Amino acid sequence: MTPFTQQVVEIIKGIPEGYVMTYGQIAAQAGSPRGARQVVRILHSLSAKYDLPWHRVVNAKGEIALQDEESRYMQKLYLENEGVEINNKGVVDLESARYVPS
Repeated sequence: MTPFTQQVVEIIKGIPEGYVMTYGQIAAQAGSPRGARQVVRILHSLSAKYDLPWHRVVNAKGEIALQDEESRYMQKLYLENEGVEINNKGVVDLESARYVPS
């Protein structure tokens, strides 16, 4: 596993319940500000193996970016169960729900 991938995995594991981070935010935190797409690939390929809270990652607009209808529904359900408010367009208010690691 590359150092970037390891960093991404650790950052995602560290997102607390009830909060979200964006793909770009995670990439920047891991040392690659332009690596948002790499974060997507890491989530896709390693979420199950490392039990990552994949549902806590949204796009830069706060949108649930998954295309698969069932996955979108599950992400929305998981976030709402954690107390994250999502509007009827599937958008999280990043002002209140964004996690910023110290």
